[in-house]
Amino acid sequence: MMRLEYVFWICGALLLACAVRDLRVQRYAFAAFWTILSLILFGGDYVQSALAAGNALPAQITGAGVIVLALIAGSGKLRRGEDAHAPPPDRAPGDMLFVPALLIPLGTVALILLHPYLQWGGVSLLDSKQSTLAALCLACVFAAIAALAVTRARAAALIAEGSRLLDTLSWAALLPILLAMLGAIFAATGVGDAVAHVVAAVIPTDSRLACLVAYALGMVVFTIIMGNAFAAFPVLTAGVGLPLLVLQHHANPAVLGALGMLSGYCGTLLTPMAANYNVVPVALLELRDPYAVIRAQWPTALVLFCANFILLEAFAFR
Repeated sequence: MMRLEYVFWICGALLLACAVRDLRVQRYAFAAFWTILSLILFGGDYVQSALAAGNALPAQITGAGVIVLALIAGSGKLRRGEDAHAPPPDRAPGDMLFVPALLIPLGTVALILLHPYLQWGGVSLLDSKQSTLAALCLACVFAAIAALAVTRARAAALIAEGSRLLDTLSWAALLPILLAMLGAIFAATGVGDAVAHVVAAVIPTDSRLACLVAYALGMVVFTIIMGNAFAAFPVLTAGVGLPLLVLQHHANPAVLGALGMLSGYCGTLLTPMAANYNVVPVALLELRDPYAVIRAQWPTALVLFCANFILLEAFAFR
């Protein structure tokens, strides 16, 4: 069975391989950064088991590792040198280059739909509790194999190009994870309740439309602030979505959650806080305007938000 910890182990193995490659070219800060992160991924299941048994030491060690990661990132040494890695091989697979990229979303959806039938000896091949992440991991493996077939590259190219991409993204590669955790922390510390009180004091809560506007726009605004819709989702859902829209106005939770998250993604297109989406591409393309990507995306974000809001009004209360 493809369990969640296997996904973390695969990610940890990739990061460790990238760390070894950085070590060989004397990029010690990068090597230390990816090594610490890989060890955290390898030991995640052990830390969780230790906490359940009342032993907080592994979690404290993990926390110290996170602090070290922050210190390394803040030192300014995670900068890509011009001669850090050899340039990528000159290959021209044409339109077939899109096949590996499309395999990731299409493969994930296919595995999720086939999940009830993917069994061996009565045991599901995907972890039923985290089937989406397991399916995504398998789809990425299939896409990697397809990429090797399309480019006719050796397997070592996966590590070489993966390391080059990770070093280019640098610490920004961790932003989605960190910001998602920030949303969970905000929800656990009662920020959602505070948002609920503020919204109740500002808008007429007996108006379904007003509550829906507050939820959809709130997802966009909080995503702009936090840089990630995953961080905004627990706060707005706990503060506005569940108490006002689901419990009071009887909205469908599945529709509200899905379209609310899509509304938050509109905010991702508008914020430099989403550095790996809107800042790193500027650096890679060597654009003069640091907000060039955001300037190109804001019309799309506006159209998508309007479409999501119409869908919310049309389907969330049926």
